[in-house]
Amino acid sequence: MPGPRTPSDDSATDVVRWAAFSCVLVPVVLLWYGTSLAGAAGTAFGLAAVTAVCRLLLRQSERGAARLKDEDRTTPSPSRRGRHHRTGTGAHRGGRHTG
Repeated sequence: MPGPRTPSDDSATDVVRWAAFSCVLVPVVLLWYGTSLAGAAGTAFGLAAVTAVCRLLLRQSERGAARLKDEDRTTPSPSRRGRHHRTGTGAHRGGRHTG
């Protein structure tokens, strides 16, 4: 039995399931309302193609996010901030002076 699923896995799976459901439902509704079989089949093919590309991009994004998360966990954080990563309001850096 696989381990518990993360919320991102659930949402990605849900998106793909709803997209697959619409790939079936939309052509059926089109046929119900009198669209030709060729038109409904073309719509089903188009929706399936869009769903496949979206699923591919979603999985690629998830892998990239997981890779970044792993890098953040394994890379030690720098002890000193760089020149461009200062904190504070910035008034001491030549901001507007009221007076």
